Amino acid sequence: MIAFFARRLAAPAILLLASPLPALAADEKPLDMASTAWLLTATALVLFMTLPGLALFYAGLVRARNALSVLMHCVVIAALMSVLWLAFGYSLAFSDGGANQAWIGGLDRAFLAGITADTLKDGIPEAVFFMFQATFAIITPALIVGAYPERIKFSAVVLFSALWLLLVYVPVCHWIWGGGWLFEAGVIDFAGGLVVHVTAGMAAVAAALTVGRRRDFPHEPILPHNPGMTATGAGMLWVGWYGFNAGSALAANGSAGMALLATHMSAAAGALTWMGIEWLRHGRPSLVGTVTGLIAGLATITPAAGVAGPVGGLIAGFCGGVICFSVTALLKQRLKLDDSLDVCAVHGVGGALGILLVALIGQPGFGGSGFAEGVDAMGQLGSQLLGLVVTAAWAGGVSWAILALLRATSGLRVSEEEEFDGLDITTHGERAYDLR
Repeated sequence: MIAFFARRLAAPAILLLASPLPALAADEKPLDMASTAWLLTATALVLFMTLPGLALFYAGLVRARNALSVLMHCVVIAALMSVLWLAFGYSLAFSDGGANQAWIGGLDRAFLAGITADTLKDGIPEAVFFMFQATFAIITPALIVGAYPERIKFSAVVLFSALWLLLVYVPVCHWIWGGGWLFEAGVIDFAGGLVVHVTAGMAAVAAALTVGRRRDFPHEPILPHNPGMTATGAGMLWVGWYGFNAGSALAANGSAGMALLATHMSAAAGALTWMGIEWLRHGRPSLVGTVTGLIAGLATITPAAGVAGPVGGLIAGFCGGVICFSVTALLKQRLKLDDSLDVCAVHGVGGALGILLVALIGQPGFGGSGFAEGVDAMGQLGSQLLGLVVTAAWAGGVSWAILALLRATSGLRVSEEEEFDGLDITTHGERAYDLR
């Protein structure tokens, strides 16, 4: 999220806009209809990333007897996060926390109290800003679905996602985008390298370790049942990511256009890089590998999209393709970690890499827009590293604690028989395919 808007979020004047027909503060913009229209479009694009984009991407990667369960996870998470975001999440993330502002917001915006169709935030209806941020709160816990498919209880998915949103996502969101202490420390995270990808990646590691491996991993190959479905979902993610990154400019302007351009170039470079590595190493390029590289490129450019140019996008995509490919092989083949759909290796590592690359590709010499006045590349790198270490530690530790609590109380895993038969029929009483 761009710095000027985050500073406005922390300004008390903004938080006074609670009357039915609010008067504009001296420094408040009038309604910007062009930016409002763009943010409405971007909101739809980001929701499109989860439903159906991410849902199809993940469903194609699991075995046929579990495809419907993955779709169910994504649908229910989208609905549940929406309600929680309205009730408490948005207010805790983006309202003024008073004496606790550095750490968490307040509850004055719970259930959007005092917000009407006329309430503005920097020229945009606050209802639109709320919905745009809601789509981020939806997709982040949905990303974690890729860490635990084919063996987790549905009740555990619901409980974990709800607690995780409030205890992990909301605080980190406030620290960086809500005017909290990491924002004050100068961390740049334009569209969610830390807030979305690193938090989800660390939660994925905690889930893979706590839920445990699938019954036949790593002894038997577990192949995607429908690579075409995965490629379809990846295409939707690519398109939706325009709203994710370019929408984070919160305006219909050149910054949004450059973010879109850098995003596209990074996706293209990531896909070609992953494909090339597979081709050289294994003698044949795979569709699943190519679209996985595409997603790695998108995750890597996300935190830097607001400061990078097209060359920076190419650099991010190439680095994301190489590093995420290597970490995927390390986690699965060497460490035997059953992060089933590579959430940590692609999203977590890609987001972390992009956070650090901000200090490189954000420089004018690489076509970037530069940093705050008086901050050089090394100073920015220090801020980025601080944000990365703190976010990874918080997300990993709290995620593990939530999962350990659920394991000790309601349990995390289905029975061996249910896992063998597949979650589609044993948990939901349906099948993704009726082949009669």
